[in-house]
Amino acid sequence: MKKYDAAIIGAGVTGCAIARELSRRQGRFLVLERALDVCEGTSKANSAIVHAGFDAQPGSLKAKMNREGSLAMDKLCEELDVPFRRAGALVVCLEEGRLPALRELYQRGLENGIKGLSLLTGEEARALEPNLADSVCGALLAETSGIICPFELTLGLAQNAAQNGVEFQFGTQVTGLKRAPEGWTVETSQGPAECRAVVNAAGVFAGEIHNWVCESQLHITPRKGEYCLLDRTAGGHVSRTIFQLPGALGKGVLVTPTVHGNLLVGPTAADIPDPENTATTAEGLREVGEKSGWGVKNVPLRQVITSFTGLRAHEAGDDFILGESAPGFFDAAGIESPGLSSAPAIGAYVAGLVEESLSLPKKESFEPIRRGIPKIASLSPEERARRIRENPLYGNIICRCEQISEGEILDAIWAPLGATTLDGVKRRTRAGMGRCQSGFCSPRVMDILARELGRDLSEIRKSGPASQIVWEATRKGGREA
Repeated sequence: MKKYDAAIIGAGVTGCAIARELSRRQGRFLVLERALDVCEGTSKANSAIVHAGFDAQPGSLKAKMNREGSLAMDKLCEELDVPFRRAGALVVCLEEGRLPALRELYQRGLENGIKGLSLLTGEEARALEPNLADSVCGALLAETSGIICPFELTLGLAQNAAQNGVEFQFGTQVTGLKRAPEGWTVETSQGPAECRAVVNAAGVFAGEIHNWVCESQLHITPRKGEYCLLDRTAGGHVSRTIFQLPGALGKGVLVTPTVHGNLLVGPTAADIPDPENTATTAEGLREVGEKSGWGVKNVPLRQVITSFTGLRAHEAGDDFILGESAPGFFDAAGIESPGLSSAPAIGAYVAGLVEESLSLPKKESFEPIRRGIPKIASLSPEERARRIRENPLYGNIICRCEQISEGEILDAIWAPLGATTLDGVKRRTRAGMGRCQSGFCSPRVMDILARELGRDLSEIRKSGPASQIVWEATRKGGREA
C-alpha cells in the first residue's frame, strides 16, 4: 500500500489550490478524483467571476478568503499563464425603496476592506453601461471585480502541483476512511492509500465524507444554478459584470462578459436533493432569460450557443468550513460563491494547517511557473508562421469556430495531466466551445484522441465513464479505406 503525507479528496479548484500550496512543502501528496479529469464538478460550471469581496458578512471566512484570494489573483494568474481581467462590476438597484440596502452593501464592502467601491446614481451607471435597464435607480461600482477562465485556473493549479511532485489519481471513487496507526487509510475504488492527513475538498459530497469521521454532522445542500452562454458577437453588450442587488438565495441573475469574449447570463438558484442533477430545464432557462432583462435591456438571447447547470455546495451556516475537524482530517467544505475567488487564499490557509500539523519543511526547489498551451490564433502573424514552420500541425485547423489547431490539441493531450476526453480537450484548448458547439470538430478530435492514446473510438468518452459516444463502426472498412 502506498503511503502519503496527505491525500486530498477532490480535484476542483479548491482541491487543486490546496495541492499546489502543499507542493511548496517537502512530502508526498496525492489528489483523488472520481471523475476522469480535473474541474468536472462545480469548478467547471459557475459564473467565472472573481468577486471584489463586498458581499460576504464581515468577520466571516467568506469575507476573509474572498478578499485575500482576490488580492492574490493577479500574481497567481501571471505565474500560471491563466487569462484574468479586472473588468469591474456594477450591483444595480431596481427600486427606490431598496436603495438603503445598496448603501448597506457599500458599507459592508468598506468594513471588509475592499477598495475601489463607489455609489452611483442610475444616470451615472448608465453612462458607464448604456444597456442597463431604464429602471436602474442606483448602483454600486466595484472596480476590482474580475473575470477569469475557471477551467484554466483549475488546470493551471493542478499542472503546477503535478510539476512540483503531487500525484493525481483519476477515476477513483473514495468509499471510506479508517483510522490507521499513523493517520488514515483511504478506501477507494482503485484500492487503499495510507496517509498521515486527509483533506476533504469534495464539493457537494463534502458533507458525506465529513460525516464518516466526525461526530458533529455537516449537511451540504446542492444549490442548482442554470446558465446561458451567448456567442462572441454578443460579448460587448456590457463591459462589466452586472449583478442585481442580492437576495436570500444569492446575487441573482447576472449578465457578464467572459474573459474569452462571450456573454454569460445566469444563474438561477434552487436547492435540490440530488448532488448529481445537472440537467437544464425549460423553466430554469426561461427564468434566466426573464430575470436577466430586469437589470440589462435587450439581452440578445437569440445568440445563445449553449446552456448548462452548475451545483453550489451550500452549508446551512452560510460560511466556508475550513479547519481540522478531527485529528488529521481537514475540511474545505461548503465552498460556494465566492469559492472561485477565494481559492488562492483557501489553498494557502488549509495547506498551512496541514503543514503545521505534520511539521512539513519548506521545499527550496518549488517552481511557481506553469505555461499554458499557446493559442495560435491569438499570436502575431510572424510568431504564428514561425511556430507552423517548426511544427506544421499548428497550421492544421481542427476547430473552425475557435481556430484551434491539431498542434494545440496534441499539446493538450501530452501536457502534464493531459486530456483523455473530448471535454478535457475542450477545456484546455477551447476546441468545441465556439458557435457550433463541436458539431463539426468533435469527430476529428475523437480521431486524434484515439490515435494518440492508442484506443479504439468506442473507448473515447465525452467526459465520464458513462459518456460513450461511439459503440461500433456503422460502415466497415472506413478507416482502412
